Formats: sequence, structure tokens, C-alpha cells
Amino acid sequence: MGFEDLVPAPERGWWVPPWPGDFPLDQETLIETGPGTESTARWFRSVLGPATGLPFHEGDDDDNRIVLRIDPALAPEAYRLVVDGYAIRLDGGDAAGVFWGAQTFRQLLGPEAFRRALVGPPRDWHLPMVVVEDRPRFAWRGLMLDVARHFLPKEDVLRYLDLLAAHKLNVFHFHLTDDQGWRIEIKRHPRLTGIGAWRSRTKWGHRASELWDEKPHGGYYTQDDIREIVAYAADRHITVVPEIDIPGHSQAAIAAYPELGNADVVDTASLSVWDTWGISHHVLAPTDNTLRFYEGVLEEVLDLFPSASSPFVHIGGDECPTDQWEASPAARARIGELGLSGAHELQPWFVRHFDTWLAARGRRLIGWDEILEGGTVEGGLTPGAAVSSWRGYAGGIAAARAGHDVVMCPEQQVYFDHRQAEGPDEPMPIGYVRTLEDVYRFEPVPPELNPTEAARVLGAQANVWTEVMQDRSRVDYQVFPRLAAFAEVAWSALPAPAERDFADFERRMTAHYRRLDALGVAYRPPTGPLPWQKREGVLGRPIEGAPPNV
Repeated sequence: MGFEDLVPAPERGWWVPPWPGDFPLDQETLIETGPGTESTARWFRSVLGPATGLPFHEGDDDDNRIVLRIDPALAPEAYRLVVDGYAIRLDGGDAAGVFWGAQTFRQLLGPEAFRRALVGPPRDWHLPMVVVEDRPRFAWRGLMLDVARHFLPKEDVLRYLDLLAAHKLNVFHFHLTDDQGWRIEIKRHPRLTGIGAWRSRTKWGHRASELWDEKPHGGYYTQDDIREIVAYAADRHITVVPEIDIPGHSQAAIAAYPELGNADVVDTASLSVWDTWGISHHVLAPTDNTLRFYEGVLEEVLDLFPSASSPFVHIGGDECPTDQWEASPAARARIGELGLSGAHELQPWFVRHFDTWLAARGRRLIGWDEILEGGTVEGGLTPGAAVSSWRGYAGGIAAARAGHDVVMCPEQQVYFDHRQAEGPDEPMPIGYVRTLEDVYRFEPVPPELNPTEAARVLGAQANVWTEVMQDRSRVDYQVFPRLAAFAEVAWSALPAPAERDFADFERRMTAHYRRLDALGVAYRPPTGPLPWQKREGVLGRPIEGAPPNV
């Protein structure tokens, strides 16, 4: 395979004469590890070594070697791969750039390089003689994975980190808490996982479905699991963004600690972890006790997610009903004490508190675009706060114009729980149809922004909400192959959406499907779901027509 089959497409590449030549890799091929490239050398030996059967010993005294080097003249995350008949040279603008270049190296070897062990007898491998020069368009190229609605075991999370790395994606947004489950061990509050991580049954399909899965469901990550995930991600130059939802989406926490809820209007002691979907009306009480409780949670979260690898902490801040606050004498009294104009300002009050709290500890708050709705709450967001623009482009536009960084993840474009095609065969069909081509034509930077405002767009993120994804294979089906199109949007310098060459992308996907097959990804085939991927008779919530551009 040559550079014409790479996904995402590189900035530029060309063949080295004589064309088509190749460079053999064999048992004697060495790796010369330059300062700062050690993690990529480890990756070669631990991932490509088993797939190729080659040891990749360390050495610098032969042309039959791969030279890993950081070149400060290259941009951050950029790389240059030269295969010209002498030593293979892989230079990166930084350690991440060298690693992304290694992902291109792997694709050039062919789909067999994506297996976990050598298939067939030992053999030489051949790398095409090419030069590839490449760099990312955006610094934030992310995937959000919701493990609260349906828990994914640690091994599945590690697998997804490998899949992100293979597509040059560098942010993993880890949605750890919601009404349906609390997934991270907090040692000072053990009932969060002792009670909050488990529900007695689960709605099967959309919330309007009459079907239930009567098996108990749950699970959580121990603190050592989290440390392992963070370290594994860091080795792959992936930033992990933990999300702890405040003040809505908190029924699991309230079920574990009833004093966190509005106990003067609801019998919070009788609450259980929610077993269906939608927006729960059980929200956090606006008390000092609640603030101290979540400060304690976040103290442990900050310890588990070091600032070097996780500068951002997501606090949700979305979809928070106010009816309990409006009915609660204690909440109404607190509104008066704080000088707020009504219950609708308690949500931004919570957000402002933890924005300031995180900033004082050297972290940056990021939240869903509702965090812009400050009303008369004193102070506003800190300058370092960032916005995940999910309800459309409008929140991101407002945030950029207000001087805040933005991650574009509009639900109408890049929510991968939305169905991939029309028709009855799509399993548990949710939302608008978002095809592979639709995702390929997604543009993260709205034309309304001027250059200064556009520079506030850190990048883009695809979001995976798992209400109707009960296990890894269902997640795979919804995410792939669309994640490959999204990765190209986030990495490559593509023309305007209407001018993008989708036919060429489809051609390159022919090779990429073989890579995904080797990786064991249960993607949606271009011809439609396989029989075992269907969920006939299970109610979804399809929305007809094209999504609005808001």
C-alpha cells in the first residue's frame, strides 16, 4: 500500500524514485531511539513487533534501521516520514508527532500489521519508498464515550484508546457519571460505587419502549484502573478528560447519598439508580454540604488525572430541570441568600463555583454549552473555561465571541448514537440519519466566525451516548466506520464541505475496512447491518428529514 490509501489523508506525500520501490524490513532491522521518542520505540516493539514477528532491536550502526527523532523545526504533532533506500527516518515536531508518524508507518505496512500476532510463517516486510509530510488541522481531535448508561469494562476502554490512536485522535472524553450509574471509585465516598454503580434493570431501546432487560447492570473502575487508563492513554499521546456531572444528571449519586438531593420535597432516601433514559428531575441540592461533597470527589479526580495529561475537567452543567428547586423551601432560601433572580440561576451558580475551584488548582473547566447561561450570577466564567458546543453551532459561536475556547460537537452532525441509514434494519434507530458522507462533510469552524474568533475553536469531538449500546459490539457498530471520516475531518486540511472528494475517501476506505477487520472492529458494513447486528422489534426514536443547522 502507498500513501494514496492513508486514513486520515496526509498533507502531502510522494514516491521516491525508482517507482515503485520498497524498503525491506527483516529480523535485522534496528530502531535508533532519539531523545523524547522512547514511547514510540516501545510501541513499535509491543504492537508492531508481535504483528510482524520482528524484534526491532535498538541500534544505530546500520542503514537497515528506523531512526526516530524530534525535529524542533516541525510544528507540534507534525511528522515527516522518509523511506528512500537508506535508513528510514521518522521525525516529529514533538514526541506526539513521532507517534502519529508511526501510525502512518503501520498503515503503509498493510492490514496484517494491525493484527496482534504474526499470521503465517516468519517473513520479511516491505515498506513503500515514499516521503510523507503531515500535520493536524486541529489540536483537539476527540471522542466522548459514555460508560454511565452502559458500562464498558476496562479492557474495552483500553481497546478504544488504541482505536483512537490508530486514527490520530488525541482526546478521550470519559463520561463517568450520570443518572444511570457512577463509574469511578471515590474512596472517601464508597457508596458512590457500592450503590451508585448498579441498577436493578435497564430499559431496552428508547425510553418509550415497553421492553426491559431485567438483569442487574453496573460496574465501575477502581482508582488503579483509572491510573492504568490514564497512563495507557498518555503513552499514546491521548489526553483524558474526565466528566463528573454537576448539578443535573445526578440521580445515581443521590441514590447513594440521599442528603445530596432536595430531601425537603422528595423522599430521596427511597431513590434508586435510574433504570430508564431521558432527563431525571432529581438534581443536586444547592447546599454547602453538596459543594464540599463534590470538592472532595474532585480532589480525588485531580489526583487520578494529573494536570500534565488531563488539564481539562468536564463538569457537565447541562439539562438541569429546576422544578425541585422551585418547590424546595431550602432551595428558595438559598436563592435569596445568593441574590439570584430565580431557580434557573442555581445551575450557573454551581458551574461558577467549580470553575473558580478548578482554576485555583491549575485546571480548566469545560462544560456543555449551557454553562454560558449565567444570568445575573456574579463573576461569569473564568477566562480559561471552555465550552463543548453540543446543541448546535450557536453555543460555540457565542463562546468564541466571548473569548472562550470551544470544542465543536453538534448533535446534529457528530452524535454517533444517531442512526446511519434510513429503513427498518438499523438497530434501535435514534435521531437523524448521519451517513459516512454526512460526517465526512462536517465542518467544525462556522463561517460566521472571524479569524480571531475561529482561532478559539480548539477542534472537534464525536460523542457516543450509549443508551441503546449495551456492549462493545453495539458501540463498534455506531462508531465505525464514521469515526474514520471524523478523524479525517479533524486531522486533514480539507476543502469546504461541498468540495470534499468523498469518492476518493470511499476508495481509501476499501483498504481501511481491511485494517478494521484485522483489529476486530464490528463496524457497520457499507451494504447495511449483518443479521446479528440488527435489533428487530426494538423501539427507537428516528427523526425524519435533514437536521437543522443551528
